[in-house]
Amino acid sequence: MQLNNLSLFLQIVEKGSLAAAGREMGLSATTVSERLVALESHYGVTLLNRTTRAISLTEEGRTLLEGAKQVLSAAEELDSRVRLGAKTLSGLIRISAPVDLGRTRVKPVIDDFLSDNPNISIELLLSDGYVNIIDEGIDLAVRLGHLADSSLRAKNLGQNQRIVCASANYLAKNEMPKSPKDLENHNCLIMRFGQQLDNVWHFSDKGKELQVNVKGNRIANDGALVHDWCLAGFGIALKSRWDVSADINSGKLVELLPEYSAPASPIQMLFPPSRTQANRVREFAKVLAAAFEKS
Repeated sequence: MQLNNLSLFLQIVEKGSLAAAGREMGLSATTVSERLVALESHYGVTLLNRTTRAISLTEEGRTLLEGAKQVLSAAEELDSRVRLGAKTLSGLIRISAPVDLGRTRVKPVIDDFLSDNPNISIELLLSDGYVNIIDEGIDLAVRLGHLADSSLRAKNLGQNQRIVCASANYLAKNEMPKSPKDLENHNCLIMRFGQQLDNVWHFSDKGKELQVNVKGNRIANDGALVHDWCLAGFGIALKSRWDVSADINSGKLVELLPEYSAPASPIQMLFPPSRTQANRVREFAKVLAAAFEKS
């Protein structure tokens, strides 16, 4: 019963409300509330601050959240080993990735992994905004750029080179930029990463860093949409090379200002700070890392 209550507690935190957790687990609102009260009574502390609009974790709640993930993961793995044998992988893996990277690089790995491990299920959460992998209960995240949260564990998957590009159709109607400064006179397609507007583009000129403030009439928090706009000739985009290399090779897009390309930044695989990790997550991480090494 205690494990069930811990599982319910995780659902409440991940879904953001008692009602949403109840719907996810097929429980009534009354039952969810009663079981949360029972859990708080068991530990003798308040785990969640609850208002009519939101919930938030207390310090004790944050401690329980991390411990509950470890306990439930270990219990699930033990159950699968007893039921299905030590070599069989089973259970849920929750993965977070940027939209383009998730679709083009992570999805094929998931397809192959699920084919080889039919008792595994994977929930892939695609977002170009900030995702707190601890609060969201993410087992593994793929991220572009340098690590902001030093408490997370990270493994480098390779390098990400961002390049400026546009369609031949756009360039036929607009003058080809000869320097980063010229971008100020172009319609640039701008990404929004959470609260951060990516309208300051970075370049390098013989080792010297350059920054250009760009503007445009199309802004989106979806990298795939920015990619589509660029292909349609609506403006100039700053995209990862891996995302547009096929279009450049086919002539659909043209790389601009290659002599000013900024230094590459890392592609990283991130894990919650806990040292305990389910075997299914470890195995998927190995397969994903191997796939990036081959590409």
